[in-house]
Amino acid sequence: MCCFFTSLVLLGPRAAVLVWWLINPLRFSAAFNTIILPILGIIFLPWTTLMYLIVWSPLTGIYGLDWLWIGLGLVADIAMHSGGAYGNKDKIPGYGSEPQTIEKTAAPVEPAPPADEPPASTDDSAPQA
Repeated sequence: MCCFFTSLVLLGPRAAVLVWWLINPLRFSAAFNTIILPILGIIFLPWTTLMYLIVWSPLTGIYGLDWLWIGLGLVADIAMHSGGAYGNKDKIPGYGSEPQTIEKTAAPVEPAPPADEPPASTDDSAPQA
């Protein structure tokens, strides 16, 4: 049983919650009134959902220091999401640690003539004044 628990911890909280739900579905039915909350919890806040299931009691529900453990699960979820964003910051242009320069590959554009001068004629046969 110890190796089974260790493998679930290494696979992550989603796998642990899924296996726990397959083994003991009555606990899920008693802890959550609807099916929507555990599904959303598994998708968005897996550590908080797992911690809620661990500390929930059929007689008292969530009581006293149980909220501390649920808060630690929430901190773990926030760290998991923000850690992924911090780790990928170098992959987003403009947010890396080194300044990026944009190289010009197109030919330079000539400036437009001033508005008070008439445009130059390209027709050689026209008389010039």
